Amino acid sequence: MRCVIARFPFDLTRSDVLNSMKGIKPEHLSGESVIIGRRTYPVKQVGQVITRQDRRDFSAGEVLRAMTQLGFTCRELPQTPAPTRAINPLQQASAMLGAPAAA
Repeated sequence: MRCVIARFPFDLTRSDVLNSMKGIKPEHLSGESVIIGRRTYPVKQVGQVITRQDRRDFSAGEVLRAMTQLGFTCRELPQTPAPTRAINPLQQASAMLGAPAAA
């Protein structure tokens, strides 16, 4: 399959990616990831290995798109809900009675 990563065209196949990542130890996950074989790799690590380019030269989205088209399972950065502000018992009681909660 032909894909463009960092403005350069690459002819990639699923077996090429599997062979390239064979023996590579996955780095710590902190964002988007790709499952290759039985291992989960950070997207930027996979992009660096298969393109032999610096990680700053391409986006995670480019690699995610290419890996998805090749049939690999990709996981995007999980959306974490905004933290809820804890209220004290007095504020909770006021809210239950219909009074505006003190900030």
